Amino acid sequence: MMNYEAILAAIMADERYQKNIGWGFPRPGHPEGTVKAHIDELEENLETLGPRLSQLEISRIRLLIHTHDTFKGEAKSGAAVTNPHSHASLASRFLAEFCDEADLLNMVQFHDEHYAVFRKAKPDGSFDEVRLGELFLKIRDWDTFLAFVIVDGCTRGKTPAPVEWLMSKALGLVPTRIDPSWIIRH
Repeated sequence: MMNYEAILAAIMADERYQKNIGWGFPRPGHPEGTVKAHIDELEENLETLGPRLSQLEISRIRLLIHTHDTFKGEAKSGAAVTNPHSHASLASRFLAEFCDEADLLNMVQFHDEHYAVFRKAKPDGSFDEVRLGELFLKIRDWDTFLAFVIVDGCTRGKTPAPVEWLMSKALGLVPTRIDPSWIIRH
């Protein structure tokens, strides 16, 4: 079993992490500004969900919290999630230096995938079912992933609509105990 606390400590001690969490400014979806302020808000959301999660899930989600957006300042603006210069790709490569757990690396790489599909959905409700289906196949631990999506997607600057949409599509298709009652409402 991995020592997630030791991995997180090593990540937080890394000079790239320390430099990059200072990046940011208030913008749509992120009125808190810096990556550090975003991390702080996500830690608060994790504390809210904490009683419903195992210690293992909490430790894994904390790794996601501290890595998923850490390279936004170095990313190519508007890059697709799989572009090597996207914030998700940079974050996944960074996490891979500390942790070789494929599922966590996929969670970091594809943490915004549902949002991208949601944003491109048509007014008639149709959406890219193939792209969403690929996400369903890439993630193994849906309890951890959905809990993280809630932690990241239910901040004060975001509407919970993309989280609600993902849950409506995922429930019954992926193994999870998480349901819409978990969504944090501010």
